[in-house]
Amino acid sequence: MRYREHFDREVLVEERWIPMRDGTRLHARIWRPADAAPVPALLEYLPYRKGDWTAPRDAQRHPYYAGHGYASVRVDLRGSGNSEGVMLDEYAETELSDGVEVIEWLADQPWCTGKVGMFGISWGGFNALQIAARRPEPLKAIVTVCSTDDRYDNDVHYTGGAVLGIDMAAWAGTMLAFTARPPDPAVVGEQWLKMWRERLDAAEPFLHTWLAHQERDDYWRHGSICEDYGAVRAAVLAVGGWADPYRDTVFRLAEHLRAPVRGIIGPWSHQYPDRGLPPGPAIGFLQETLRWWDHWLGDVDTGVLDDPLLRTWMSEPVAPSTCYAERPGRWVGDDAWPSPSMRAVRYGFDAELSGSAVVVSSPEHTGIDAGRFFPFGNRSDLPPDQREEDGRSVCFDSAPLAERVEVLGRPQVSLRLDCDVERANLTVRLCDVAPDGASTLVTRGVLNLLARNGRERIDPWRPGEPEAVTVDLSAIGYAFPPGHRIRVAVSTAYFPWVWPHGERATVELDPAESALLLPVRAADSDGSISFDEPEQAPPLAVRTEAAPERPERVVRRDVASGEWILEVDPNYGGSRTFPDGLTYTEAATETYRIRENDPLSATATSQWTISLRRADWLAEISTATELRATREEYIVDSRLDTAADGETVVSRSWQQRIPRSSA
Repeated sequence: MRYREHFDREVLVEERWIPMRDGTRLHARIWRPADAAPVPALLEYLPYRKGDWTAPRDAQRHPYYAGHGYASVRVDLRGSGNSEGVMLDEYAETELSDGVEVIEWLADQPWCTGKVGMFGISWGGFNALQIAARRPEPLKAIVTVCSTDDRYDNDVHYTGGAVLGIDMAAWAGTMLAFTARPPDPAVVGEQWLKMWRERLDAAEPFLHTWLAHQERDDYWRHGSICEDYGAVRAAVLAVGGWADPYRDTVFRLAEHLRAPVRGIIGPWSHQYPDRGLPPGPAIGFLQETLRWWDHWLGDVDTGVLDDPLLRTWMSEPVAPSTCYAERPGRWVGDDAWPSPSMRAVRYGFDAELSGSAVVVSSPEHTGIDAGRFFPFGNRSDLPPDQREEDGRSVCFDSAPLAERVEVLGRPQVSLRLDCDVERANLTVRLCDVAPDGASTLVTRGVLNLLARNGRERIDPWRPGEPEAVTVDLSAIGYAFPPGHRIRVAVSTAYFPWVWPHGERATVELDPAESALLLPVRAADSDGSISFDEPEQAPPLAVRTEAAPERPERVVRRDVASGEWILEVDPNYGGSRTFPDGLTYTEAATETYRIRENDPLSATATSQWTISLRRADWLAEISTATELRATREEYIVDSRLDTAADGETVVSRSWQQRIPRSSA
């Protein structure tokens, strides 16, 4: 990493209130050139609090953009950080309409040329796409990183029509804790407690809403730009990572957007690609985005339209590990998607692949070695050796490969099957099996059989009437080497990633009518694609104190009861003291339990504690969320406790019972 100590433009930093039409004010931090010449503006728009949670990350990029001739602006969403109002859900109508107003406000400032770009990762990448679909006139270009165009089937709530158990509950618990954090009295003054009470009185666990919409309905269509790709007219640079769950979006945007678009997918986790967190290698992402901004906002021909439509990292095979400092591989480029360099290669389950068993009935703890849904670059994020998971599944293996097979895109598995119950989930994993038997997870996919005819429908299975179904696996770029085997593993359980239905399922597969369809790319060198080394502004002077050392992921088994327990420390932070004297401390724990023969024993819990402290001020937040289910309904128990200087501010609890429809 190279830190830029000096820039061509001196940087001015200011704090501003941005007024909304309804009188609510959003709080912004603006880095811009100190001279008077108008410049384009860049917006990052998040609920994660610029005053503490994202402050170190903000310091890496916003001053960098300002030093290169942009006004780089970080705004707290309504009801978050130091902004006024309340936040009731992700990507609500208010959030998106506020975002349009912020863009128009920026364009009207005397220091702005009237041209605006928007960027962000995850939430900020989501709303950049969603606001672009509203076509505010000043918005000319966006950079969206680790984001989705489909809020239902490619977010943290559902996958393949099934409840995403590992993150539905955990992320809802996280957001309950995050939305309960107070504004900073050093910024908002004496009104901080009034603002905090307003937030706490409006608090409602998001999980209630998410579970109330188990099919793809209008709730999920809102904000899903896949409903109308033509609505986006701003130029889009879409970026993802093979270790990130949202990577399919980059391919869909490249294929369907009519606006100018380019895509980059590296080996990365759910992080900006310049941060150097595993898996690498990192790239000069800020320099790459400057090329994008200079072209679309600065009217400088930087050659971005000469780049391939898609630049992707073709990963070389590696032994299974929960963390890789770097993934070996090379960059490849494709000028169209679907690419003429691709061909679909069929591997029949009764021919090219072979497996002796055709009856699938997996123990309910299958999936315990799935790894983290959102890898953040921690040492236990990625799936370990899959041999134990393979043993809980039915596997179909190729013969040792005679030649290298390079895969790029979304594999599909077609299955002819019958099921003995009306409701069941299927999980399909694609693995690379080395000569020594080690099994490395390449990619995977999920299908709730109730959603086999469309995510907006509920079609109970008819036992005794076999059908053909298709399971789409997440996109991947991966090279299978000669001598290795391609394995397809099929299971009827995958907890905690996939929440189980209320009864165990047995599926009978017909190998003669089942197959893997691999998107195979013609191998080439593509040696012309390269990126600069990472470069950032100097890091923020933050004093950190690590949380007490504890394992990030622990699996325990009660042999007598058959219960399996996964305990997770998401390892977000510990304690950080910022240059303005604020100390922010947090700790979180997730616990998942299930008995191997009882799908109704599944539980997911999330616990958070957060404190914010200055010399004369202390605010504390504690939350607990638990999800469990019967055959007929989901049961959500949540609790929120808050205190200021040792005195209770608000304590609330909820229990919500939500009927199970398709999930």
